[in-house]
Amino acid sequence: MSMLDRLRAGLARTARQIRERLGEADSSASATGPNRSGRPALALDTLESVEEALIAADVGLPATERIVEAVRRDRQGSLSARVGREVHRILSETAAPAEITSKPHVIVVVGVNGTGKTTSVGKLANLYRTGGRSVLVCAADTFRAAAVEQLAVWTERAGVDLVRAQAGSDPAASAFDAVTAAKARGRDIVLVDTAGRLHTRANLMAELDKIRRVVAREVPGAPHEVLLVLDATVGQNGLVQAREFQQASGASGIILTKLDGTAKGGIVVAIAHELGLPIRYVGVGEGIDDFMPFEVGAYVDALFSESK
Repeated sequence: MSMLDRLRAGLARTARQIRERLGEADSSASATGPNRSGRPALALDTLESVEEALIAADVGLPATERIVEAVRRDRQGSLSARVGREVHRILSETAAPAEITSKPHVIVVVGVNGTGKTTSVGKLANLYRTGGRSVLVCAADTFRAAAVEQLAVWTERAGVDLVRAQAGSDPAASAFDAVTAAKARGRDIVLVDTAGRLHTRANLMAELDKIRRVVAREVPGAPHEVLLVLDATVGQNGLVQAREFQQASGASGIILTKLDGTAKGGIVVAIAHELGLPIRYVGVGEGIDDFMPFEVGAYVDALFSESK
């Protein structure tokens, strides 16, 4: 399947839920009288239906209120088309990805346990390698042997280098060794897989800060990205995690996993609107290729396009 087809399949549950509700609202919409432009205004119950559809998809109240107001003003096309246009605007307001201008380009990957973080690192390594970049992965989760072994399996599948340290050693020292090795081997990308941690654990958050300081001493401007891995199935709880990691670790972008297993794909919009964090990559399956860069147009099309 093409990337767009995979994204459509991954967002199928969310899209079905939104389309059904918006379709019902569209077909039963009634006018409340002309507005100043001479065009009929949407009935209150129609706007409430739009709001319900977005809240159910975990778009969140602040973003939903903005979208509903935009739909109320916008009189061109169907409800789906109008909602899609405003969602596109919201997602397009986030920062563009950091350009890869240094060598190595250092990316630190963070998140809580169980989000698919280590798996995402392996898939991201594969994505970069198949795109023509040379990659080195750092196993900086030195306290959980299973995480290192899991990462070793994924890096072998991806065909990239893995630097690992002794169990229980300093994660920042592991990151230092990886960056040094990447410089010596001329690698383009360094991916640092950190230990899963709750955003409420101050000592573990301080550990992330130490990793950032260590790699910055070796490579100016590093880490160039801090990507937070979120599980799409947790919905609004993911927004709470994102807010805390943004403040504590300087998270600059999101990897959203398990998008194929949820009807809460609207969390993408909530994160962009409330935190200004761009979604950088999405996972839509278990295979190594079921992982792709996030594209605003493709996401909006998958959710709101009326022709499939």
